[in-house]
Amino acid sequence: MDGLRSDARQNRDRIVTAAAEAFSERGLDIPMAAIARRAGVGVATLFRRFPTKTDLVEAVFSHQFSACGDLLEEAIDDPDPWHAFCTLLESVRRMQVADRGFAEALIAAGSPGDEIDERIVFTEHGIAVLLERAKATGQLRPDFTLSDLVVVLLAISGIATGPQEFAEAGSQRLLSYLIESFATQPGAERRVLPPAPSAGYSTITAATRGRDRRRSGS
Repeated sequence: MDGLRSDARQNRDRIVTAAAEAFSERGLDIPMAAIARRAGVGVATLFRRFPTKTDLVEAVFSHQFSACGDLLEEAIDDPDPWHAFCTLLESVRRMQVADRGFAEALIAAGSPGDEIDERIVFTEHGIAVLLERAKATGQLRPDFTLSDLVVVLLAISGIATGPQEFAEAGSQRLLSYLIESFATQPGAERRVLPPAPSAGYSTITAATRGRDRRRSGS
């Protein structure tokens, strides 16, 4: 019996490891069967451990989701709401660029029918509190909404699919531009932009086309 439990744990660990690598390389659209092959287990075994892809995504990125929750709590506790807002955006940006699978998972986490409603409610409430506090200081423009924050995450998620050096520099610059536009007095404390990505347009688009071919399996 112990041997079976050990085998089950090993299978689960192999599946989670294989899924983490696959999601990072090809995004969340990769078929479950491809993950099973990569893990060296049967499809039936995979679905026994993880009945849905949402279950698998949750297992793979549970640490990152938990870290995001911790970051939000720290932001709420920060006595300077504007600093907290900017720091939270930058911290999440780094996490998105570090793993584009997580970048997609972060967006998908709020999709209808999600099974992690409790975390979504906590996140939405915490962000709403943070935004209201930042607005109350007069530093965050009063028309900024949660939907605007989702747009920021979507934009960075898209950049995260590019070559690593472009994703890092490009997302930093984009976020710097956006944060300045969110301020009630843009330019009052102008942010120093990080260096522009060194990769040219042709390099970036070629890498993106190659990524899309890999994701489609062609």
